[in-house]
Amino acid sequence: MRPLACLWLAALAGAGCSPVKPIPVKVVVVTMFERGADTGDEPGEFQFWVERNRLDRVLPFPQGYHDLRMNREGVLGIVTGVGNTKAAASIMALGLDPRFDLRQAYWLVAGIAGVDPADASLGSAAWAEWVVDGDLAHEIDAREIPPGWKTGYVPLRRSVPYEQPLGPIADGQVYRLNPALVNWAFALTRNVPLMDSEAMQQERKLYPEPNARRPPFVLKGDQLAASTFWHGRLLNQWANDWVSYHTAGRGNYVTTAMEDTGTLQSLTYLAHAGRVDLNRVLVLRAASDYDQPRPGRSAAESLAQNKIGKYTGYLPALEAAWRVGNTVVGNIVAHWQQYRDRIPGQ
Repeated sequence: MRPLACLWLAALAGAGCSPVKPIPVKVVVVTMFERGADTGDEPGEFQFWVERNRLDRVLPFPQGYHDLRMNREGVLGIVTGVGNTKAAASIMALGLDPRFDLRQAYWLVAGIAGVDPADASLGSAAWAEWVVDGDLAHEIDAREIPPGWKTGYVPLRRSVPYEQPLGPIADGQVYRLNPALVNWAFALTRNVPLMDSEAMQQERKLYPEPNARRPPFVLKGDQLAASTFWHGRLLNQWANDWVSYHTAGRGNYVTTAMEDTGTLQSLTYLAHAGRVDLNRVLVLRAASDYDQPRPGRSAAESLAQNKIGKYTGYLPALEAAWRVGNTVVGNIVAHWQQYRDRIPGQ
C-alpha cells in the first residue's frame, strides 16, 4: 500500500507516486488579501509580488485560502485570507505541507495597515520588533465602565485595566521577533525611496502631528494585531497603552493590522516541530490610512470613508510594502550561500 503522504502529493501533482524531494524554500512572502486575479487588474497585497518577482509557478493549495505561487529563485508566495483565524490556518497548512522544506526559509509578512499619526505618515513602512494581540482580553461594555477606568478592555487573567505587576503573559498575546534580524532589515531599507501622491500630501496637512506630515519614510515600529477593524483617537490611546503594557514599556504601537499574531502563533508551533526557524521571521506593514480622523471630523465619519481600495494611501502603501520588502528578499536570495546557514545581523 502506498503511504498516505505519497498519495496526497500525487493527487496534488496529478502524477503517479514516486519519491518526491521537498522543494527547498529561501523566502516565504506572506500577504493577506488579493482583490481579484493575481495579475493584470487592480492589485491587492499579492499582485506586485506575483508580477515583479515572477511567481509564475502555481502550486495547488486546497487546504489553504489561496493557491501558492513560486519562482525559480526559491521565493514562495502565500495569501492567507483576512483575519487571524484564516492566517493561522493557512500558515499551519503551509508549514505542514510535505512538498516544501521550510527549515531554513525566511518569512516576510508584507501588507498594509492603519498607522498612528504620532509616529508615521501615509505610505510609510514600519518594521515591527513586537507584535501584540488585541483580541485576547476580557471586556465590559463602554457604558458600564467603572469610574476611573481608562477602558473596558482588561488583560486576560487580570481584574482591572493594566493591572500591575505585569505577571505571566497568556500564550499568543505577545511576540518579539529576532531584534538583530529586524535591525538588519531596517538598516538595509531605511533609505529606500517611497511613493508619494498629491492626495496624500493634502491629507497629511490636515494632521497636526509632525510625523504625520512627513513624506513617506521607513521606520521601526511595533504592531497591534486585532481582528476587529477599530478606528478613532480613543482606541488609538488604548492601542498605545495595550502595547506598552504587554511589552513592559519596550514596544511602541505604530501600525494596526488583523492577521499577524495568527501567523506568528502557527509559526511558533511549527518551530516547536522543527519545521521552521522562528528567528527568521520579519513583519513589515505599510500605512494605507491613519487610525483616527483628522481634527474636526468624527470617528464615525472617518470610518465610513475607510473602505478597502479607497484609502488615500492604498496604492502607495502596496508599493512601499513591495519596495521595502523586496529589498530584503532580493538581498537574501543574492547572498543565499551566506544567509542559508547564518542569519543576517547575528
